[in-house]
Amino acid sequence: MKETFCHPKSLLDYKFLTIVITLCLHFGCSQDASSINAIRTVNKSQIDDAINQAEHLFAERASIENLRKAATVLNQARDPNNRNYDVEWRYSKICYFLGKAEKEPEESEKIFERGRDAGKIAARLEPEKPDGHFWYAANLGELARMSPITVGLKSLDEIRESFLRVIAIQPDYQGASAFDALGDIELSTRFIGGGRPEKAVEYLEQGLKLAPDNSNIRLHLAQAYLYLKRDKEARRELETIISMKPNPDYVTEHAAAVEKARELLQKNF
Repeated sequence: MKETFCHPKSLLDYKFLTIVITLCLHFGCSQDASSINAIRTVNKSQIDDAINQAEHLFAERASIENLRKAATVLNQARDPNNRNYDVEWRYSKICYFLGKAEKEPEESEKIFERGRDAGKIAARLEPEKPDGHFWYAANLGELARMSPITVGLKSLDEIRESFLRVIAIQPDYQGASAFDALGDIELSTRFIGGGRPEKAVEYLEQGLKLAPDNSNIRLHLAQAYLYLKRDKEARRELETIISMKPNPDYVTEHAAAVEKARELLQKNF
């Protein structure tokens, strides 16, 4: 039988080529989207530009398209290998407002989930600042509202703790909205979760002292008064909402509060 011999160098070359081919098959030789994202970096100038652009778009948030554009701009400035606190909490904030404005529940849920995750990242990056804690809890709160049994009950303590953390750091953050959120939680969990209107009033009155121009606090306080049959005080708050001058930074939200206040006045008085 004729034997065939292979030169040692050729054998080594063949083995090397086999290893290369195997690695390419295992990991993929082409640079797909995920590998591009993995090496993508965002510089400070890009981050600053994205934040400024997003803030301008947010100021015109009466149009949902501006919220969508703001979310896109900030998302493009997010670097998974080098997280930026100011980008993450702002993206979480935009997601909250966009999720509230979105009409399709399934899409809103996805947006709130992205906002929750970004807020959590921000809270981890700067635990002694209020922004991450607040917007994490705000987005998680909306997810709990959408799914009170599957998400709400198991997340309630975490939401409360995050808002209480905000109060401990900066009580007047976002117009004392952590007090408003805690009051709203007490009202919305009266039948499941042990919420109490009395506790809601306590939170909301505290918040109102810090931010008397926050129409949402007044609205929820009026609702709490109605639950407790304190009709005179409820009517006072509802009429104040309608007559008060809105905070120029929250004209859109004030308009929604005025509409709700009119509905409650017509229904209850």
